[in-house]
Amino acid sequence: MFRLDDTLTVYLHRPAIDFRMGVNGLAILVEQALGMNPFAAAVYVFSNRQRNRVKILVWERNGFWLLMKRLEQDRFIWPDEAVVPTLTVEQLHWLLDGIDLAVTQRHPQRFYERVA
Repeated sequence: MFRLDDTLTVYLHRPAIDFRMGVNGLAILVEQALGMNPFAAAVYVFSNRQRNRVKILVWERNGFWLLMKRLEQDRFIWPDEAVVPTLTVEQLHWLLDGIDLAVTQRHPQRFYERVA
């Protein structure tokens, strides 16, 4: 499977899009609907109305990547959070694997001042 760099920030576009849209249309959507820079070190994720297809737009140094995944029988479980939810790359891979992010929870990160 294609793996993205862990340093990238992932943004989900909430409403469904017209899947005939290509790189230019998605880049304009990132600028106008999300108010973000499509050339930033980030990943922009879009879905169709049935939630069985996902398009991913990524700028890499000198050009755009446009990735698409189509599920034959299942549906992607889209998170119901903020207006422009931010995910980690790991959470994006979970979403693409069909894991419900709302029920997935990690152990909290702990900070200690001493060992004993």
